[in-house]
Amino acid sequence: MHYTLHQLQIFSKIVEKQSITKASEELHLTQPAVSIQLRNFQNQFPIPLTEVIGRKLYVTDFGKEIAIAAEKILQEVKDINYKTLAYQGQLSGVLKISVVSTGKYIMPYFLSDFIKQHKDVELVLDVTNKAQVIQSLEKNTVDFSLVSVLPDKLQIEKIELMENQLYLVGNNDEKFEKDIYDKSIFAKLPLIYREQGSGTRFTMEQFIEKNNLPVSKKMELTSNEAVKQAVIAGLGYSIMPIIGIRNELKTGRLQIIPIKDFPIKSNWHMIWLKDKKFSLVATTFLEYLKKEKSTIIKKRFDNF
Repeated sequence: MHYTLHQLQIFSKIVEKQSITKASEELHLTQPAVSIQLRNFQNQFPIPLTEVIGRKLYVTDFGKEIAIAAEKILQEVKDINYKTLAYQGQLSGVLKISVVSTGKYIMPYFLSDFIKQHKDVELVLDVTNKAQVIQSLEKNTVDFSLVSVLPDKLQIEKIELMENQLYLVGNNDEKFEKDIYDKSIFAKLPLIYREQGSGTRFTMEQFIEKNNLPVSKKMELTSNEAVKQAVIAGLGYSIMPIIGIRNELKTGRLQIIPIKDFPIKSNWHMIWLKDKKFSLVATTFLEYLKKEKSTIIKKRFDNF
């Protein structure tokens, strides 16, 4: 057999995407080039790696086994490169972080200077909802997770980053002229919710239950951005982290409705599994966060 690392990389991407077209887009190659490499790779095996039924590509059981082996080989090659750079005094490796969807408004600021300082560090940043973030942490597929609601069934370590504030917001179609409104106003305002598993949804529901608020649930949407656009369009109101609506407040597309006992406050935490065995990259990043977080908050968020 004379397969190349390039062929292993292409086949691995085809298996991941279940599509030659999507694999070619991801690898920045033409579709014919990817097809040729797949055919050349297939020619070295007496058993089919893939099959096409209708117009859909499927990976055979044998192909899946080869894909697992290919991933191991590619990871070993990466490790060789990282070790070479380490011996040259350069920090290198992969830093894997999962982030709840509203955390995307703050996490890049805690990463940018670190990544600039260590250009050989590869960042894998997964932005999803709280349930998926905790699942990735539980499976130990990431180094760190950023959450605003701490998990109660995992043994974790944590570092607090900054405060998270949630406000009731609406568009500017209706005027709210009082300095402060009683929480009974919720009975009149149709609320837009995040999906189940969202940290914002969890915090919002806790507050509503604790205060026994008479709310009217209008709809449920699966991302902070979708909720924001629905509120701007006038479909309802929502309780949202202020960190994600700064521009909309400045431009007047959204307004904060002043409610007694608001904002709802929580804290952003970077968390990791207790007794986690860190790579050198993860250890260095954690040390960087502990040392620089106050400076980053003052520089990026103080005026906010």
